[in-house]
Amino acid sequence: MARQQPPPWVHAALLLCLLSLSGAIEIPMDLSQPPTITKQSVKDHIVDPRDNILIECEAKGNPAPSFHWTRNSRFFNIAKDPRVSMRRRSGTLVIDFRSGGRPEEYEGEYQCFARNKFGTALSNRIRLQVSKSPLWPKENLDPVVVQEGAPLTLQCNPPPGLPSPVIFWMSSSMEPITQDKRVSQGHNGDLYFSNVMLQDMQTDYSCNARFHFTHTIQQKNAFTLKVLTNNPYNDSSLRNHPDMYSARGVAERTPSFMYPQGTASSQMVLRGMDLLLECIASGVPTPDIAWYKKGGDLPSDKAKFENFNKALRITNVSEEDSGEYFCLASNKMGSIRHTISVRVKAAPYWLDEPKNLILAPGEDGRLVCRANGNPKPTVQWMVNGEPLQSAPPNPNREVAGDTIIFRDTQISSRAVYQCNTSNEHGYLLANAFVSVLDVPPRMLSPRNQLIRVILYNRTRLDCPFFGSPIPTLRWFKNGQGSNLDGGNYHVYENGSLEIKMIRKEDQGIYTCVATNILGKAENQVRLEVKDPTRIYRMPEDQVVKRGTTVQLECRVKHDPSLKLTVSWLKDDEPLYIGNRMKKEDDSLTIFGVAERDQGSYTCIASTELDQDLAKAHLTVLGRPDRPRDLELTDLAERSVRLTWIPGDDNNSPITDYVVQFEEDQFQPGVWHDHSKFPGSVNSAVLQLSPYVNYQFRVIAINEVGSSHPSLPSERYRTSGAPPESNPTDVKGEGTRKNNMEITWTPMNATSAFGPNLRYIVKWRRRETRETWNNVTVWGSRHVVGQTPVYVPYEIRVQAENDFGKGPEPETVIGYSGEDLPSAPRRFRVRQPNLETINLEWDHPEHPNGILIGYTLKYVAFNGTKLGKQIVENFSPNQTKFTMQRADPVSRYRFTLSARTQVGSGEAVTEESPAPPNEAYTNNQADIATQGWFIGLMCAIALLVLILLIVCFIKRSRGGKYPVREKKDVPLGPEDPKEEDGSFDYSDEDNKPLQGSQTSLDGTIKQQESDDSLVDYGEGGEGQFNEDGSFIGQYTVKKDKEETEGNESSEATSPVNAIYSLA
Repeated sequence: MARQQPPPWVHAALLLCLLSLSGAIEIPMDLSQPPTITKQSVKDHIVDPRDNILIECEAKGNPAPSFHWTRNSRFFNIAKDPRVSMRRRSGTLVIDFRSGGRPEEYEGEYQCFARNKFGTALSNRIRLQVSKSPLWPKENLDPVVVQEGAPLTLQCNPPPGLPSPVIFWMSSSMEPITQDKRVSQGHNGDLYFSNVMLQDMQTDYSCNARFHFTHTIQQKNAFTLKVLTNNPYNDSSLRNHPDMYSARGVAERTPSFMYPQGTASSQMVLRGMDLLLECIASGVPTPDIAWYKKGGDLPSDKAKFENFNKALRITNVSEEDSGEYFCLASNKMGSIRHTISVRVKAAPYWLDEPKNLILAPGEDGRLVCRANGNPKPTVQWMVNGEPLQSAPPNPNREVAGDTIIFRDTQISSRAVYQCNTSNEHGYLLANAFVSVLDVPPRMLSPRNQLIRVILYNRTRLDCPFFGSPIPTLRWFKNGQGSNLDGGNYHVYENGSLEIKMIRKEDQGIYTCVATNILGKAENQVRLEVKDPTRIYRMPEDQVVKRGTTVQLECRVKHDPSLKLTVSWLKDDEPLYIGNRMKKEDDSLTIFGVAERDQGSYTCIASTELDQDLAKAHLTVLGRPDRPRDLELTDLAERSVRLTWIPGDDNNSPITDYVVQFEEDQFQPGVWHDHSKFPGSVNSAVLQLSPYVNYQFRVIAINEVGSSHPSLPSERYRTSGAPPESNPTDVKGEGTRKNNMEITWTPMNATSAFGPNLRYIVKWRRRETRETWNNVTVWGSRHVVGQTPVYVPYEIRVQAENDFGKGPEPETVIGYSGEDLPSAPRRFRVRQPNLETINLEWDHPEHPNGILIGYTLKYVAFNGTKLGKQIVENFSPNQTKFTMQRADPVSRYRFTLSARTQVGSGEAVTEESPAPPNEAYTNNQADIATQGWFIGLMCAIALLVLILLIVCFIKRSRGGKYPVREKKDVPLGPEDPKEEDGSFDYSDEDNKPLQGSQTSLDGTIKQQESDDSLVDYGEGGEGQFNEDGSFIGQYTVKKDKEETEGNESSEATSPVNAIYSLA
């Protein structure tokens, strides 16, 4: 921000200082001199009757003056009145009423006289008046009957007070009367209605007078209005009607003046006072007032409009403001004009006020008393309080109208002269003494003063002196002989030296010398020049959001020999540095900026010699103030117009308005958003639903945030109708396996459309074509019982109120409750190799609901040893799973179940196939070490040996059975096996084995023997019962599938066991 200019009072003070420099020289108080009045009360002195009365009068002189008073031009003997006293060393009167008495007894015109042996000085004539606040006379006021649209004046007629009371209108309940261009108070205190409306009956009207000194308010009995109308319904919607009067049946009329009456009037005003012109007009519609001056423009610098343009005020009137003014009252029916002739008069005012005259014996001089006024004032001279005509003659004195000339003055001419100039509008009184002295020059200030000044400033070096005759004064610098006057220097009459612009070279010692015929006197002043104080980095205007932190910089350069002080003002008042503020040498920081922090901030950098100012404006963006004065108009069956007055936007433009509503039937006290409008509007038409008792409020939004909601509007209820919609989100879901719960989202107040909102609920099984079941429900749910497990239903929910049913509802499909599913079908476990196991299954035959997945639990085991159980969850669409084996030896047990929302159903269990070496390993670990097994094996070996012997014998003898040729087909290193991991131990032709033995890897190798016991079997492989008995069969003609399904290998059959032992 730019550096701030010095305030106006600085220039005014400088002007007064310069004027004082050119004024008359004062006589030192140690020298003889006539009295001079220094303080006095105002001419019109109004006092409070509850206080003691003070009439001031103070004066100086040598010797000290004595005082006396006149009252109503007669000597006022203070000593005779015990209530009256005079202050010591002063002429001020004190009238004390603590012991009783009436202040009114002392009203009158007082004048003070201050006297010593050299003359008498007079105060103004002081008119003492006691303030009065009389009571309002009691009166009974009949109701004022008036036709709607007619003009009306309610007269106040306050009791006369001193000073005049302040008038204002209120209701009897002390509510202010709202004023506008239709209804307003005149300058005389009366209340004017340009036209009366029916709404004016809603209150009464009482005139109130507030008295200044007593601080009391008196209230007149209230007026009540009775308005006669053609339209008795006071419809609020008509207040903002574009043609309100015709809508109410009020006839339109051309304007006419209620005050002042007629077409012309005149007014007189005194110079220097305020001129107030007033025009109040009636008419329908309410007229507008405009002001003009004949032959010229209104003085824009002094004129302002008041009271809704009904009054024109011109301040500090001068003679050029006289002339003809006229006001123009107009409405659409026509216009009228009233002319006011203004005459400006003037009480006396000074052109040349007489000043004290100091002369040496034998000198000449003059006193001048010039004043002007309208009419022209007369001038009267007095000496020592007496008319000059009655004073002793003085040959050295000559009176010439407004001037007294003194020649060859002698000491006997010493006196105090009074000039009284007056006309019918007032008077002026001035005292000026003539003092005759013979005094050599003398200095009146301390010697050898030090004056410090700022570079480039204007400065003044004072050298007060006195002498008679008046000495001449000269200034010198650093002892130089040339007189300092002219150019950059100027010497004033009182001896002060002004240096117009200080430079560095002006620093030094200055000497002033006063000389008259009686001698001379001198004094010295030392001048030091200092660098100016300057703010080189000024605070800048900022716009911030509420709650943020802002820093205002103020960096200063100053003379180091001077002490610097930095202070801050806010809105030109000293800034209080609170907890949220931090003041440093070069900045001011405000934390958590609030709305109250907005304003102008002035940094003042000052030393004892000078100062510099810089100002910046802080704008705080805040949330808008709440909208106010909500009004409903244009009331219709399904719409209403809402109008509001925007609140202050707090420096951030309002972007949106949100209109909310509340209804008192379904959710009383709960506000809902109705609609949103741009921030540029303050009126909107709202679409409404049937049978809702609406109440509205408005929220304003700007960039910072949302305002507080406005106060709610009045309520408005719409009429009812059948529902136009049905509830939404209709569902049918089972909470148990034998029920179905039908739910929906209930309709709100704006969709109910009528009282007693209820719901017709219908349901039936899908695709059965059975009749609809129905029930009427008041809530938002209904439970259907005794339903089959998880079957579909058709559902309908229809709204109904006392005005009728809603539209036909849509059909929604729901389901009854779910149950546990049956087991998955065809669970298969395959082992394609030693590293993986494949699982496959089919969906359950009876899902009993919506499948949400499958749960697989499996555990590894090796003999009696069990691993950790692992659980896998699958999606409902997954029917395969491949598992990686942890080792090639262990087997796995799998348990699979399906899941619905109810839980997991029946499980199915399968185990993985055993690897070929698993039986051998298990037998080696678990059986081969058992004693009974060893014995059993020995018995079997012996029995086999016997059988072999028998067979050998039979073969030798020749059997009854044919011996077929066996094809020796030794098994290769890779045994044929099925894809599922099972092993087939039959030969390709399903022929009996000639002979085989178990290899080290558990496979069977054919021997050279072409005979085997298994050739004589009739079915499956030989095996032992659990008790060890032989139940073997001697054939291996099992089909491939049976072999695959058998989890045992030949290594566990008795024959293979024998071969293994062999």
